[in-house]
Amino acid sequence: MSVHPVSVSNAAKTYRAERRQALLRRIAHNRMLTIGGSVLLAVVLLSLLGPLLTPYGPLQIDPVSRLRGPSAAHWFGTDNFGRDVMTRVVYGARISLLVGAAVTLIASLVGLAVGLLSAYYSILDHILMRICDGLFAFPSLLLAIAIMAAMGPKPSNVVIALSIISVPSIARIIRSRALVIREQTYIEALRAQGAGAGRILWLHMAPNTLSPLIVQSTFIFAASILTEASLSFLGAGIPAPSPSLGNMLYDGKTVIYNAWWMTVFPGAFILLIVLGLNLFGDGLRDLLDPHAKRRKKVAFGGLGWSRRKLRESGGKNETDPQSDTAFSNDPTKGGATDGGKATS
Repeated sequence: MSVHPVSVSNAAKTYRAERRQALLRRIAHNRMLTIGGSVLLAVVLLSLLGPLLTPYGPLQIDPVSRLRGPSAAHWFGTDNFGRDVMTRVVYGARISLLVGAAVTLIASLVGLAVGLLSAYYSILDHILMRICDGLFAFPSLLLAIAIMAAMGPKPSNVVIALSIISVPSIARIIRSRALVIREQTYIEALRAQGAGAGRILWLHMAPNTLSPLIVQSTFIFAASILTEASLSFLGAGIPAPSPSLGNMLYDGKTVIYNAWWMTVFPGAFILLIVLGLNLFGDGLRDLLDPHAKRRKKVAFGGLGWSRRKLRESGGKNETDPQSDTAFSNDPTKGGATDGGKATS
C-alpha cells in the first residue's frame, strides 16, 4: 500500500498549524509573559517614537523655565537647567535599552563559549571556572566601578564593564546544562562515529542549551540596565550631560523636595523596564520549561497541605508520635523536666 505524497504534505502542514496554535494558546494563557512583553513593547515604542511627541531636544536649555512642574508645555516638568524632563527620560530609556541589549548579546555569546568549553574539556574547566569564581568574589557593582575607574567613563566602557561582570553567571548555567548533555547517549554515538569536538559543541550541545540561555539573558538585561543607572548615578557611568536615567536621578536628588518630578519619572521608567524584563523572563521560563512551573506548583501545594494539616491537628505533628509529649512537664508522659532530659 503506497502513501500519496500530497496527503503526507497536507498532514505535515496540519501538524505544524496545530503546533503553532498550541504555542499561541500557551502564550495567551501565560500572564507574566504577556504582561511583561506588553510593558517592554510600550517602553521600546515610547523610546523610539518619543522624540516625535516632544519639540524639545535632550540638551536644550531654557533658564527661564527651570524647575517648573508638569504642565501642558512640559508633561514631565523641567529640570534645574530648564531642560524638558520627558525628552530626557525618553532619550535616557533609549540609552539604557541599547546598553542592556549590547551587554546581553556580548555576555551571552562569551558565556555560552566559556560554559561549553568548561563542560567539554576538564583542563579548561579548572582554569575558566576559577576565573569565574574570582569574579564572583567581588560585588558586581564594586567590580564595575573599579573597571570604569581604570578605563574611564564612556558608553563603550560601560558595556565592557557590565559584560565582564555578567559572563560568569551565564557561563555557570551553560556549564551545568552542558555537563548533563555531554553524558547523553547521542553524544557518545557522535564520538563513536568520529565527530569532531567543534561539531559536537556547536551543532549538538549548543542548541540544547539555548532554553536556559534565553531565560537568563532577560535577567542579565534587567540587571545591566539597573547597574548602568547605578554607575551613572555615582558618576562612573554615562558621562553628563548625556540623558542617562542615572544622571537624571543624580541631578534630581538635590532638589527632591522642591522638584519631585526630576526623580519620580526617571525612577518610574527604570522600574517599568526592570519589572517588564523580570516578568517577561519568568513567563519565558514557564513557557520553555513547563516542568519547572509544575514543580513549583507541587512544592507550594505541598507546603499549603502541610500547613492545613498542622492547623487541623491543633499545632501537633501527626507524623511524630512523641510530638504531644516532647515538651510536657508531666513525668508520667515522659516529658522533659530537667534541662531538656526525660526522667523515668
